[in-house]
Amino acid sequence: MVTKMKASEIMEELFSVAPGDYTKTCDTLKAGDPEKEVKKIAVSCFPTVEIIREAAGWGADMLIVHEPTFYDHWDRRNNDFVSEAKYALLNNSGMTLYRYHDHPHTADPDMIAAGEIKYLGLPGNFEKGPYWAVNRYTLDTPITPRELAAHIEKALNIGHVRICGTTELPCTKISTCFGASGHIVEELQCDDVDIVIAGEISEWDEGEYARDAAQLGYKKTLLVLGHCGSERDGMRLVADVLTKYHSELEVKYFECGEVYTYSEQCK
Repeated sequence: MVTKMKASEIMEELFSVAPGDYTKTCDTLKAGDPEKEVKKIAVSCFPTVEIIREAAGWGADMLIVHEPTFYDHWDRRNNDFVSEAKYALLNNSGMTLYRYHDHPHTADPDMIAAGEIKYLGLPGNFEKGPYWAVNRYTLDTPITPRELAAHIEKALNIGHVRICGTTELPCTKISTCFGASGHIVEELQCDDVDIVIAGEISEWDEGEYARDAAQLGYKKTLLVLGHCGSERDGMRLVADVLTKYHSELEVKYFECGEVYTYSEQCK
């Protein structure tokens, strides 16, 4: 006999991967009924309007995402026309929406970083770094930053990876600052780091620090993937985990795409 599960029970199970004090967390219900019986789960990185439509059209009972729904870390709505229209769309969809951000980053290993590394497909050694959501990855085989950027674009389907700093010196020691994790300069200053892979940066300080370091002769590079491109494969891993442990449920990862449209993509 198949046990019926509620949306809240699915989330409690996911939350259990990283026990701790979450009295203040963004990992909360954003829309819908937590008691809803779940048969089909949609997973994505950002709950874009198109993702909401696609997941609802697929018949999802529940949508689990990594990032905010209403352009604020705590999902506080400002009653603007976009937020209210999106909220109405969610309510009309009948889906239960949860955010899953703090727990996967706190897990050991960090689930978001582990997913990115898994789908990157370069053999090496993964370990937690010195800061929250910052991890280290040592490659088995040296690669130049230019080669790594090209590999990331292909493996993770990212339109453009920006390179700040050294481009041609073979490297193995990588720090992953996916999303908007911060601590980029501190990682560039570390002797155990050649390349920092980041989601978002501040160009005037972090980007220029990497450029100046390279021009001064240091083997330092910053690769910028964009926020979604640097974390969405972590949510693919979450979908993989749900599929593994709940064969009785239908689980589907929905690709939200990057926030940018590039000129070569326009017709």
